[in-house]
Amino acid sequence: MEEKKVHYTEYAPADDATEAGFDCPPEAGASFAGYRNVSLFTFLDEAAETHPRIAACRFHRTKLTYEALRRKAEICAANLRAQGVQTGDRVGIMLPNLPQTLIAFWGVLKAGAVVTMINPLYMEKELLHLINDAGIRHFITIDLCWPKIDKLRDRLGIEKYFVTTSADALIFPFNFIYKLVNLSKKNSIDIVYNRTTIIKFSILLKGNTRISCNITDPKHTMALLQYTGGTTGLAKGVMLTHFNVAANMQQIQRVLPFDKNTRHVFMAVLPFFHVYGLNTCLVLPTMLSATVVPVARFVPGELPGAIEKYRVSVLPGAPAVYMTMLQHRNKKRHSLQSLELCISGSAPIPAETVRRFAEVYGVKIVEGYGLSEASPITHLSPLTGKHKDGSIGVPLPDTLARIVDMELGALVLAPGKIGELVVRGPQVMQGYWKNPDETANVLRNGWLYTGDIAYMDEEGFFYLVDRKKDMIIIAGYNVYPREIDEVLLEHPKVKDAVSIGVSHPYKGERIKAYLVLKEGAVCGRSEIVSFCRARLASYKVPRLVEFRDELPKSIVGKVLRRVLKAEEESKLKLGSGADVVDASGESQRQDDLDG
Repeated sequence: MEEKKVHYTEYAPADDATEAGFDCPPEAGASFAGYRNVSLFTFLDEAAETHPRIAACRFHRTKLTYEALRRKAEICAANLRAQGVQTGDRVGIMLPNLPQTLIAFWGVLKAGAVVTMINPLYMEKELLHLINDAGIRHFITIDLCWPKIDKLRDRLGIEKYFVTTSADALIFPFNFIYKLVNLSKKNSIDIVYNRTTIIKFSILLKGNTRISCNITDPKHTMALLQYTGGTTGLAKGVMLTHFNVAANMQQIQRVLPFDKNTRHVFMAVLPFFHVYGLNTCLVLPTMLSATVVPVARFVPGELPGAIEKYRVSVLPGAPAVYMTMLQHRNKKRHSLQSLELCISGSAPIPAETVRRFAEVYGVKIVEGYGLSEASPITHLSPLTGKHKDGSIGVPLPDTLARIVDMELGALVLAPGKIGELVVRGPQVMQGYWKNPDETANVLRNGWLYTGDIAYMDEEGFFYLVDRKKDMIIIAGYNVYPREIDEVLLEHPKVKDAVSIGVSHPYKGERIKAYLVLKEGAVCGRSEIVSFCRARLASYKVPRLVEFRDELPKSIVGKVLRRVLKAEEESKLKLGSGADVVDASGESQRQDDLDG
C-alpha cells in the first residue's frame, strides 16, 4: 500500500472537536498501517549500506563511520552471546554519552536482548531496585561508576560486568595521554579484572565473528525496558517494542524537515539514558544517516563553541539548555549559522525563552510533549504555520489525543475544558514490566492515561495545566517527591517529612523539604542535605529545608502538599524570599540555599 504523505501543518480538530490528530481517524489509530514494522537496528543496517563512510559519531578527534559502527555492534553482539546473553535478556547500560554507548546499544539489540538504560547518577537505593527488578545479569558501565557498583555486588543478581573508560573513546595518542594525566593526578580507579565476572569492555570488540539476530515480530518484541518514576515513588519498567520506537521515529520524520539527502549533525547534549535523549539523539539520527556528537559532560559555556566546531544542525534539548545558551551568548561570539532546528522537551519552556532564542540565534525552538510510555513523543508544535505560545502543539500523525474527565476518565470533554490528557498511537508502550495492576490503570482500551492535566482549544492545540500529581521537574529530570520523603524519614532525628517543587527561573523547579523533628532532636540543614546526598542522585537532593512543628494534613492524615505549594506561590507573588530556619538556629534566605 502506498504511504500517504502527511504534512505537519495540516492540523484540524475532529468533527466533534473532542479529539485531534494528523489524518488519523480511529481506524487508523487502531491498525497503525503505513509504518514499517522493522527492528530498530534496521535503521543502522540501512545507514551502513547506503552511507558507509558518513560519520555516525564524532567525539573529539574520534570518528566512527556507519560501516564501522555496524561492524563493531555486530562483533559486540557476538561476544555478548558468547558471554551468556540470551534472547530477551535485559542488559544494563550505565554510561555517559560516549561512542561506546552507541556500540553497546546497537550491540545489545543485535544480540536479540533488551536494552535497559541506567542513569550513572543513581545511588544505592535506586540501583538496587532497578537492577533487581529488571533481572539484569549482564551490565555495561564505566570505571567512574565502578566504586558504587562494586559495593552493591553481593546484593545484585549480575553475573558479568563489562567496564569501559573514557580513554577507550579516544584515538592514539590522546587515549595514552588521558591515562597518564589521570595517573599523575591519582584519579585512576583500581579495578581487578578477571575475565570471568569483571571484564574489560574492549573484550567485547575483539574478534571477527559478527551476528545480527533476526527479529521476526517487531510489534511484540521488546527493545527497551526504560525505567521511569511513578506516583508510588518506585521506578516502573516501561516495555517499548522495536515497533513502538521505530514508529515514533517515523512519525517525527514525517513532521520535521528531515531530508535523507541532507547530512544533518545532531548534538547529543541530552543524556542517552533518558528516553528523550536516547531516541532523539541516537535512534533518530541513525534513521536519517546523520552524525551524532555525544557530549559526555554538559558545560554550558562550551556548547556554542562545540556547535560551531562540528557544524551542528539539530539540537534536541531541555529548556535549561536554551536558557544557558542565552546566558553565555556575550562571553564569546560563535557562528551558529549551521543550526537549523532546536527541539525542546522534558519540561515546559517559557515563551520568552523561545522568543529571545529566535531573536538572538535566528533559530526557532520547536516545543514538544511526551512521556516514556509513548516512546516518548506524542505532540509537537508546528514548525511552519500557526504557532501558539504556551501550547505543546498538536498530536503527531496517527496519534489520537483527547481530554477526559479526571474522575473516571470516561467522558470526553469539549474544547476549553480542563481534564486528563489521554493518547493513543503506534508509539504507546505494551505495559509496565511485571506490574499488571499499574498497566491496567494507565492503559484502557488502547488509550494511555498520561496523568497530566490539560485542555485543547478549538483548533486542536493542546495546553498543559498541571503535571503528574506531585511530580517535580529539575532541569528536565523527573523527580518524584515520595522517593525523597522516604529517604528523609529514614533520618533518625526526623519524625515527619514531605517535599515539594518550588519554582526556579532556570531549572524549572527546585526541591524543598519540610521536616518535623523528634522531640528533643537538634538538626541543621547541612546534616539533612548530606544525609540525602549519600542516598539520592544529586539532582534529587533538597536544597531548601524548612523545619516546622507540624505539617498540614487531611482528616485521614495525608500530608497536603497543595497547601504547602500554595504558600510558596504566595511568597513568590509577594516578590520576597522567605526565611528558612533550621533547628540549630541557623537562618538563611531561600534564595541563598540553592546550592
